[in-house]
Amino acid sequence: MKAIRYHQFGGTDVLQNEEINQPTPAAGEVLIQVAATSFNPVDEHIRLGVLAALIPTELPITPGLDVSGTVVAIGEGVTTVSVGDQVVGMFPMDQHGGAAEYAVIAADLVARAPQSVDLADAAALPLTGLAARQAAVELADVRPGQTVLVIGAGGSVGGIVVQLAADAGATVTAAASPRHAGRLLERGATHTVGPLDLEAGPAAVGGIFDVVINHVRFAPEELEKLSAYVADGGIAVSSAGAIPADEARGTRSANVWVTPNGEHLADMVARLDAGSITLNVTNRRALHELPAVHEAAGSGSLGGKTVITVG
Repeated sequence: MKAIRYHQFGGTDVLQNEEINQPTPAAGEVLIQVAATSFNPVDEHIRLGVLAALIPTELPITPGLDVSGTVVAIGEGVTTVSVGDQVVGMFPMDQHGGAAEYAVIAADLVARAPQSVDLADAAALPLTGLAARQAAVELADVRPGQTVLVIGAGGSVGGIVVQLAADAGATVTAAASPRHAGRLLERGATHTVGPLDLEAGPAAVGGIFDVVINHVRFAPEELEKLSAYVADGGIAVSSAGAIPADEARGTRSANVWVTPNGEHLADMVARLDAGSITLNVTNRRALHELPAVHEAAGSGSLGGKTVITVG
């Protein structure tokens, strides 16, 4: 079968088109004929080796943490899905495997594919959806009537966070590049502002917030300034470095570390099919173009969510 793999960490030149043996599902696993995977920024960081100490991963690596496709074989003990089912899933950070014609994944990490989008486009949901759910639902526990500031709302994860917070009944301020403003307002944001001017402080974006959810990488001293945007008793959630809590004001801090979970993914599929959230797939590329996608990401020219079609 065809696959993209790399045998050492490094630049985009380590990504190779290869013919490898089709895997066989072990107990508790399923074999998926892959329709698509998607590119996530962490894919580049893993390929470069900068996360090798934090996420030890055996080489060679077939990249692609997201997968959508059709179950073609099941391992011993699998009862939750059947051959022929269309599914989506997220691999653990130390395993990967979506950038191939076939992939094996633990059955408890997949969910039935959404019916409201093409199977290939469904590959855009797992990692971004699970990260957004962890931030807005599990950690922040956004509730009706709260005020929420989403920083980095124009990104794939931030855009879903905006929708989850709005669907929960919160008043959402989305901080992102002005080019995203129309889309974010259509998808539930009450207000949009440009990238934060931390020197101007909270007043420049309408004051302090019950919940601050950050998806932009800031320097440590900048993260400290973000704590002033959190109201007394509120919470700051970040996927890009910790925003310090302020014990005197009773604020809390939490960090996003996305992990695969089939039940949580099923919840996100249900929200997608119900129209509570939508995906923002902006580009579709073929499997053999994955090195070019990594190249574009490294140069900063890859915008929006890119799906890598395999089937």
